[in-house]
Amino acid sequence: MRIDLQILGERCRKGLVGRCIRLLSVCAILMGCLPGAHALQDNTLETAGEKIKIVDARGRTIAVKLPVKKIVVLTSDALEVIRAIDAQGLVMGVNSGISDDPRFWPQLKDRPSIGSWRNPNYELIAQLDPDLVIGYAQRPGPGMEKKLASLGIQVVRLDFYKLNTFEQEVKTLGRILDREKAAGRLIKWYRGGRDLIQKRLKRAESRPSVYVEGYSKYHGAGPGSGGNEMCLMAGGRNVAEDFAIPYPEVTPEWVLVKNPSVIIKAATLGKACGTAESDRLKAIKREIMARPAWDNIRAVREGKVYVLESSIWTGPRAIIGVMVMAKRFHPVLFKDVDPEEYHGAYLQEFQGIQCRGVFED
Repeated sequence: MRIDLQILGERCRKGLVGRCIRLLSVCAILMGCLPGAHALQDNTLETAGEKIKIVDARGRTIAVKLPVKKIVVLTSDALEVIRAIDAQGLVMGVNSGISDDPRFWPQLKDRPSIGSWRNPNYELIAQLDPDLVIGYAQRPGPGMEKKLASLGIQVVRLDFYKLNTFEQEVKTLGRILDREKAAGRLIKWYRGGRDLIQKRLKRAESRPSVYVEGYSKYHGAGPGSGGNEMCLMAGGRNVAEDFAIPYPEVTPEWVLVKNPSVIIKAATLGKACGTAESDRLKAIKREIMARPAWDNIRAVREGKVYVLESSIWTGPRAIIGVMVMAKRFHPVLFKDVDPEEYHGAYLQEFQGIQCRGVFED
């Protein structure tokens, strides 16, 4: 990183002191050229205004400085929630994949890229001078806090892909961004879908056995994973329920022994508006059904193999994925439920867009 000291001095003379502090701290973090970086951090924090305490996705209680006026958003799940609560105007930077999906992100596709959500460019983040960076609980690793804290940049980790914590995380984000009413509307919509599903399932006489496969081949969804939560909420019994880890790698033989009556596969096609045609989803389905000896599995014999696009597998729209699964698990109970209609209403009301893509096959 190169910092022109003449330009830096000019900015200081113009009164941009906070900017100068952060630029100097960037130098300290990335190149180790400023021994007094910690002192600068303390001076920055002394000028902080009101703070609120929140619990993040890692279970930590942290203090967030208010008001938050500028944010960098590493994950598309968080970005979708932010747009749903009408806070997209605060977004200064996004991950590199957003520009690749202009149909879903028409107003956000041109925001500055800070690299991938797994491995962001901290120098670019520092140049955007945000108040807050939002990322997943586990990735990037804890080094993100260490690198950004000395710049006076707060890190908040919220997942938005786990059904059991989604409502609380939306509520938390609403408090942080001063969008509590809008957050309440999103939570009400989410609860409407959840309550519909739970009400219908009260009449279910049994729960089908389900093998849930994540994005990678032969990676199941154990306890603690979003896929497991979706399966249970949809009225299924996950054959991987006895694993001690969220994303176990299984063998083809293990699935054969379990002999599930339904197979659910998550597929990422890189387009949040779904795929224009179902051909790609159908190809994934054919591959699963053609796996050696899998024609002996009940789900394959009866044609109950379903592929869900990742857009309805994670984030706010995971509840739509649950609705799709519930209809597949219990077709009689959900015969008059139209997940596609529910999905379209959400996109129009909360995202301000229309998507005509295919999300399930």
